Amino acid sequence: MTNFTLADLEKIVAARSSVSADVSYTASLSQKGIKKAAEKLGEEVVETIIAAVSGSSDELTAEAADLLYHLLVVLHLGDVRLDDVMAELQSRTACSGIEEKSARN
Repeated sequence: MTNFTLADLEKIVAARSSVSADVSYTASLSQKGIKKAAEKLGEEVVETIIAAVSGSSDELTAEAADLLYHLLVVLHLGDVRLDDVMAELQSRTACSGIEEKSARN
C-alpha cells in the first residue's frame, strides 16, 4: 500500500503549475487554461471508460491515474480545493445516494 495521497498530488500540481512549461507538462497544460485542461479531462474520462469495459486491470489502473491527475489540474485551475470536494462528498454520506439525488430535485 502506498502512502501517496490525492492531497500530495494536489500539492505537486499547484507547485508545478507555476514553473516553466518547458520542464513541466502540468505547467504546459495549466498555461493553456481551464478550457484545454477540461478537454483533456474529458479525453481521460473516455479512456477510463474504455479501459473499464474492455481493458485489463493494469490498463484501468493507468487510465484512472491519468483521470485523477487531470481532475486535480482542472480543480486547481478552477480554484477548487480538494478539501472542499472531500467535504462535499462527506456531507453526502449522511443519507443514501437515492435520498441525496431525490433531494436535489
